[in-house]
Amino acid sequence: MKLSTKGRYAVTAMMDLAIHDHEGPVTLADISQCQGISLSYLEQLFARLRKEGLVEGVRGPGGGYRLGRPSSQISIAEIINAVDENIDVTRCLGGKDCQGGEKCLTHQLWEDLSNRLYVFLDELTLANFINRPEIREVAYRQDTIASRIATMFPPRASMSARM
Repeated sequence: MKLSTKGRYAVTAMMDLAIHDHEGPVTLADISQCQGISLSYLEQLFARLRKEGLVEGVRGPGGGYRLGRPSSQISIAEIINAVDENIDVTRCLGGKDCQGGEKCLTHQLWEDLSNRLYVFLDELTLANFINRPEIREVAYRQDTIASRIATMFPPRASMSARM
């Protein structure tokens, strides 16, 4: 299975959102800065995630996005499916027509692997993953770097207010 950038970025952004959800809405600009994902790409992904009810937007000052459900109720498989990714390692994408319109010799092997992979990702929730100590370490490092960058390069509105 080759998970595309779309699926990887969606899971990464949702993990970032889940880690910071207790702080209130998170802006896509913050996720973009911490995770190195283009803001326009995040906007496209979050439109799909919002449509599936995995996130909800908060308007106004202090707005951004928050999880649509508790992190313990959002599986990694749901996130991947929400952005139209396929958790399938068969050559025929489950069509059973991989060899001249018929199943190939190894079709069942890849179909079984796809099923196991889906079950694994469906049982793994955002909460399961973000509570791992090694994930918390990375999140802390990213937040520290993002804070330093924000201090060095404040938003333009703040700069003009000081002048």
